[in-house]
Amino acid sequence: MSTFKIHDIESAPANSKPLLENSMKSFGMIPNLHGVMAEAPGMLEAYQKLHDLFQNSSFDNDELTVVWQTINVEHACHYCVPAHTGIAHMMKVDEAITDALRNKTKMPSEKLQTLHETTLSIVRDRGNISEKDIKAFYAAGYEQRQLLEIILGVSQKVMSNYVNHIAQTPVDKPFEKFAWKK
Repeated sequence: MSTFKIHDIESAPANSKPLLENSMKSFGMIPNLHGVMAEAPGMLEAYQKLHDLFQNSSFDNDELTVVWQTINVEHACHYCVPAHTGIAHMMKVDEAITDALRNKTKMPSEKLQTLHETTLSIVRDRGNISEKDIKAFYAAGYEQRQLLEIILGVSQKVMSNYVNHIAQTPVDKPFEKFAWKK
């Protein structure tokens, strides 16, 4: 059983209050993850900044989802897999993509499959990706920028996935219907 407090705007440390207000404006609610992170204002601020930076990277919505969910599934994050399934629906990502990621089946296109495999390689091998994998990534139409942006996405997801494991963060009501287990 987790003993981590899920803060709201009233209970949060002073430096987290404006960050939670930003969450409320962005999501129409304070995600439980943000409520947990609010205990450490720098953590929540860094997470929100990484989220904004990654969301504004050169990846389209399908590619953002592939990177996020590849990491979430690999890390077996009980909170982020359902949350990003719901977010993918809001972003109009094809369900074939989210289903493939959640079920660890082949992606609907070779380019997305390569993005998925490259992301997995970066996560599993802690950035020690082979030259062969890098060449395959470039051959699929990606560039150095996107390789670096995967690392940005990994940084964001390490923060959320690890916090959720430690805090046993409950899945938010809107995403409960997308529950997932490894």
